[in-house]
Amino acid sequence: MKTTIDIPEDLMEEAMKFTGAKTKREAVVTAVDRFNHLKRLEKLNARVRGQFRDFMTQTDLKAMRAADMPKAK
Repeated sequence: MKTTIDIPEDLMEEAMKFTGAKTKREAVVTAVDRFNHLKRLEKLNARVRGQFRDFMTQTDLKAMRAADMPKAK
């Protein structure tokens, strides 16, 4: 999609530096792609947060570690 936008020069230079882009277009495409990726991860995280009901508790972990420790002779 062809679009004309006015991006402040300092922001564009910083975007090019952080993305390693050689062109302004590459910097914008990379930045938008990374932003979208982060938002998809946030959405996924919000959906699955708290879903691990059978996950090990601290008490379970301590008991497992104690069972794995070799007995002193």
